[in-house]
Amino acid sequence: MSVPLLTRLKGNCNRGSKAMRYAAMQTSLSTARLNMELRSERDAEWNYELLGEHEGGVTESLQSVRDRMASQRMLAEQNGIGLLTIRRRADAEPLGYCGLIVGRCTLDEPEIAFELFKRFHGQGYGTEAARAVLDAAFATGRRRIWSTVGGWNKPSLRVLEKIGFERHHETVDDRGRPLIYLTREASTLHGQPARELG
Repeated sequence: MSVPLLTRLKGNCNRGSKAMRYAAMQTSLSTARLNMELRSERDAEWNYELLGEHEGGVTESLQSVRDRMASQRMLAEQNGIGLLTIRRRADAEPLGYCGLIVGRCTLDEPEIAFELFKRFHGQGYGTEAARAVLDAAFATGRRRIWSTVGGWNKPSLRVLEKIGFERHHETVDDRGRPLIYLTREASTLHGQPARELG
């Protein structure tokens, strides 16, 4: 089986790195308590519920969420990174999502993104999922992963700190609120540098 290779796209986090090629990230991951699979339109209903927990609630229809998730899945299949549905192994209940996105960064240095239903906060699921995604991200050959988090989002900042992210710089979002950029270098993962494909 051949491994798809990806090339760097321009973005905002690392404008100076050389072009590199990467293997696609695994779209199925498991941990002691969790199974994670690439999100699809089949996940729209629980994702719609999760959006309802946002400040201001849901501002789009269920069909719009379904269409967006189908587009995101196709994009993930093309560029080799995407968001994974997090489910408990014990009962397959969806807890939220975690994965890699280009976001405010680049394809060669993407962002880790995660969100869980509030009822699952404080149980270590976010940290467990993020650690598995980070391992899978570095297994593609990438050397640095970013995250951008609102300064008010203390739970996400704690998760990122637990898995070794460090603050890089701070700016403000479109509403004037603090936005923190964090990074995690591959060389700090188990003391081994990531391998470059090419």
